[in-house]
Order: sequence, then structure tokens, then C-alpha cells
Amino acid sequence: MTATDADIAAMSFEQAMKELETVVGQLERGEVPLDASIRLYERGAALKARCAALLKEAEERVEKITLGADGAPTGTVPVEGL
Repeated sequence: MTATDADIAAMSFEQAMKELETVVGQLERGEVPLDASIRLYERGAALKARCAALLKEAEERVEKITLGADGAPTGTVPVEGL
């Protein structure tokens, strides 16, 4: 794992998304040399993967609240049970 990979692996979803938006903006403007564009693209791909992994983790933790006949919460069901 490179320093860049470790840096990305330590980011929260919000941090990774913010940096990904910055990378995309730089690439869209086309104001960086080709070599730098390639590095930015690679970083963007790693940031996207980090965001996707964090979203998947969050999705796996989501639980559905089950309601009784009177509409009161009775417990939770893991997302896998849906």
C-alpha cells in the first residue's frame, strides 16, 4: 500500500467525496499536463472505490424497523432479512 493508498483508506466518506469532486473539477477544466492528469485520474479512481466501499458498509448496517399492529416499533430486522 502506497502513502497515497493509506491516505485514501483513512478518509471518511465525506472527505473522499470532497476530494473526488476536486479531482473531477481539475480534470474537467483540462488545465493540468497529461502526466498530472493520469495521476489525478488514478487518484480519482481510488477515491471512487473508497466511497463505494464506505457506502456498501453503511448499507450493510442499515436495519429496518419492524412495527407491531399498533404501529409501535417492536424491533429491527437486518437488511439481509428483507
